[in-house]
Amino acid sequence: MDGKGFLQGFLYFALVALSFSGAIGLTFLMLGCALEDYGVYWPLFVLIFHAISPIPHFIAKRVTYDSDATSSACRELAYFFTTGIVVSAFGFPVILARVAVIKWGACGLVLAGNAVIFLTIQGFFLIFGRGDDFSWEQW
Repeated sequence: MDGKGFLQGFLYFALVALSFSGAIGLTFLMLGCALEDYGVYWPLFVLIFHAISPIPHFIAKRVTYDSDATSSACRELAYFFTTGIVVSAFGFPVILARVAVIKWGACGLVLAGNAVIFLTIQGFFLIFGRGDDFSWEQW
């Protein structure tokens, strides 16, 4: 097997593994909402944070022309906004549990789902965000 075939096989395996990981994270989130003891669907609003978390990275990648620079103001601002979105996604279920809208068990399941989903998003960008022949843009 040549190097290109091996890399392509690895990327297919990585895509399947990341899909499985995302499904596990969403399962934790759904369990935090749908179990009989919890039964409140307010934690589903963290899906908004999951959906908008990559947007600052996409904008910074389009705006930043010099990819050889180690740091740029636009990229640092994107990191700042992404960090704010991720912290908000972890803080939202804690606030809901603190004001007794959801139970603490549901909060724990949602936090576990958040961790898995955000690690999956980060893994996706680490594996497919290199910009080479096998980047995510071809999918």
